[in-house]
Amino acid sequence: MMGHTHAMTGAIAWLGLAPPLAALPLLNESSRFVDIGIMATALSPAELIAGALICAGAAMLPDLDHPSATIAQTFGPITWGLSKAVAWLSGGHRGATHSLVFAVALGFGAHWLANAYPIGRDIMVVLLIGLALRAIGVGIPGNKAGSAMINIALTAGLYAVFLSLAVGYAWLGLAVGLGCLIHVVGDCMTERGCPVLWPLSVKWVLPWKIGIKTGQKFEQKILAPVLSVAIVGLLFWRLIPV
Repeated sequence: MMGHTHAMTGAIAWLGLAPPLAALPLLNESSRFVDIGIMATALSPAELIAGALICAGAAMLPDLDHPSATIAQTFGPITWGLSKAVAWLSGGHRGATHSLVFAVALGFGAHWLANAYPIGRDIMVVLLIGLALRAIGVGIPGNKAGSAMINIALTAGLYAVFLSLAVGYAWLGLAVGLGCLIHVVGDCMTERGCPVLWPLSVKWVLPWKIGIKTGQKFEQKILAPVLSVAIVGLLFWRLIPV
């Protein structure tokens, strides 16, 4: 799937799944879970929106194994070089990073970072917001410098708003892990599939060759508009009193 599709499905997954998870008694009342800071209280509207952006950005992370992907081009030579290294370590595109192991590892890693190193947590939050904005196409068509400046300004502005609203990030690990997982699920629906149970080499793919062809008309002309409507609908459902 293309970058914007992954980002939108990440946002949808968060908007759909995070509120009911936050309301579960096990996560809301158990002192064991409160102590480690996982979804200790139900999400505020600002946290819901912040989580959607962060989950959308995290849904791009598995494609760090692809030097031509959106994420590899987001921060110039830095992310391109990182992508080349990840591709080599993971065995190429749709290798180790497109697996359950990767999603769980990044989720726990982000949770640990959120609790142990606030500065590192904030850096991750800013980078994932910027990545989400880049993935959904925020910017000026054909103007890389202008698009980068807009991305930086919007990212800084959003982070400042979340800071002013006292957004907490106890849920950061969940958002990152969920974003990575939804990326893997999405790519399992394409014709190439993914090695979900890596290091086992067996790929999970839809049967009968009905997988989505990446970047073709169905994804761009049908799937993308449907996902956009789903995001608006979920935001309305979660945020507008009825």
